[in-house]
Amino acid sequence: MKDMTEVRTAHTADLDTATLTTVRDLLDRAFEGDLADLDWEHALGGMHALAYDAGELVGHASVVQRRVLHAGRSLRTGYVEGVGVDKDHRGRGHGVALMAALERVIRGAYDLGALSASDAARGLYGGRGWLPWQGPTFALTPLGIVRTEDEDDGVYVLPVRLPLDPFGELVCDWRDGDVW
Repeated sequence: MKDMTEVRTAHTADLDTATLTTVRDLLDRAFEGDLADLDWEHALGGMHALAYDAGELVGHASVVQRRVLHAGRSLRTGYVEGVGVDKDHRGRGHGVALMAALERVIRGAYDLGALSASDAARGLYGGRGWLPWQGPTFALTPLGIVRTEDEDDGVYVLPVRLPLDPFGELVCDWRDGDVW
């Protein structure tokens, strides 16, 4: 029998402290202790997708608003953060269900979707129509625009409203911690 995934979406402001603590614990386990406080902070302030299996929280993903510069435009970007599924529940479609919920939000509210993909997640994103960015990446820092070449092959985009030059420059707004 196939697992039944229920996905709920809610803004950070609508999640109580207990739920946020449960989500953080889930992500700490999913990322095997490699989720820094700034990574968690990056996942807050937007819409969350929460995957439940038989009433148990088994997955999380969120989308937050950022600005990305491309081809002389500042694009309102739905940036995906904190995508994780409990290791005992992987391979059952929870990640797909989480991304479907976020993609609905992105297509309805943003010019562009973007994310930084781990090696393990690239197949998930590529299979859903996310495109690996082919051009150089940068960050708009307090000291000006800085090249982020270590991120070049991990940035994925979901075009929504505007045509993109996939070989052009992509510049993300500044934030502490990982900028992409």
